[in-house]
Amino acid sequence: MASEPAAVAPAATTARPSWRDSLRVYLSPPSLRMLALGFSAGLPLLLVLGTLSFRLREAGVDRSTIGYLSWVGLAYGFKWAWAPLVDRLPIPLLTRALGRRRSWLLLAQGGIVAGLLGMAQADPRASLAAVVWSALAVAFASATQDIALDAYRIESAPTDVQPALAASYQTGYRLAMIWAGAGVLWLAARAQGVEAAGYDQAAWQWAYRVMAGSIVVGVLTVLLSPEPAPQPLPRARSAGEWLNTALVEPFAEFFRRYRWQAALVLALIAVYRISDVVMGIMANPFYVDMGFSKDEVAAVTKVYGVVMTLIGAFVGGALALRLGVMRILLLGALLSALTNLLFAWLAGYGHSVPALIAVVSADNLASGLASAAFIGYLSSLTNISYSATQYALFSSMMLLLPKFIAGFSGDYVNAFGYAGFFTSTALLGLPVILLVVLAARVHPAAGSR
Repeated sequence: MASEPAAVAPAATTARPSWRDSLRVYLSPPSLRMLALGFSAGLPLLLVLGTLSFRLREAGVDRSTIGYLSWVGLAYGFKWAWAPLVDRLPIPLLTRALGRRRSWLLLAQGGIVAGLLGMAQADPRASLAAVVWSALAVAFASATQDIALDAYRIESAPTDVQPALAASYQTGYRLAMIWAGAGVLWLAARAQGVEAAGYDQAAWQWAYRVMAGSIVVGVLTVLLSPEPAPQPLPRARSAGEWLNTALVEPFAEFFRRYRWQAALVLALIAVYRISDVVMGIMANPFYVDMGFSKDEVAAVTKVYGVVMTLIGAFVGGALALRLGVMRILLLGALLSALTNLLFAWLAGYGHSVPALIAVVSADNLASGLASAAFIGYLSSLTNISYSATQYALFSSMMLLLPKFIAGFSGDYVNAFGYAGFFTSTALLGLPVILLVVLAARVHPAAGSR
């Protein structure tokens, strides 16, 4: 299918768009497609992590085992390892019919559905291994979908529109996480009956089957969407030449383009979300220790938190389109650090639902804004000839160091308390602000997009 022209001004336009034009981009076909595909991307994550942990604990699986099983999520951190295959390798018959990006999206979505049906069928009390292997299949297929989807988004619109597409993607992603988090629990509870207690395999089986069926949102979007304009691929004369083109060249091209400045760019990618990620590990224990009930935390984080994240994402996308990605990237880094200080203030203020609403709302607003700008920034760094491989590398890098440091967050709280911990996570944002200022002087090489 022919590529659909973007319903926005081309990247070369120098005039600043009006606020009306900046917001109108969210109603364009590429943005609406990203909303639906974002839902498809966000659905599997909790089903193999948070929601699965709830199910396993209810089934009597011990907490240590549940903790080890969270390593299933490492598939998302190492997706760069097979990204070159997704970027280059055609799928027999399917690629000819749908194109390179849509064929991989459809194949990955089929893998997600199969894995979720396997998780639905398997009873963790009888065969925990079956649940684990099915969850691993879902995580692998989901990470593959992310690779193909990021490439599809990058190739579907100019660089200046990418923050808006990222905001639409985030919106769909967050809605899917609500459905895969609170929604699946609600489905299982309704199937089991409000008066019943304990683990009910039939109820969880029904809930996971509904989740598998929900992937139809992404499947239909892929089938009804145009394939981006295909990028010419160099013809390989040998297996070694193909491996060099698929595996080595995407990374070599990035370093050739940025030279010594590549270290600066990669450093920024590695630490940009460090304040949020490190702080987020101790957020739920903090709520518990402050005396907030499950109902209070659920209401505040699922309602106010999600709404403010979506507002932040849309505002960030619109501002980046109007003012430029780097200015909003700097604003996001500053706000992410400052809102961590609000948690330090709450630690001293004590139990107060209105105060929790204010702090969570501010934190999620900053997170949504920063995420939209950051995804737009990562998109601007990719060469469209290697979009899947390079973006997979960037999006994997942004979590590895923060996740590693976050592992020590409990020890830090035990030693210095919550107020000291949240203040320290805010200070982690100071190097990020400096790196954004320095990276603002580095522009993507002409013609890379």
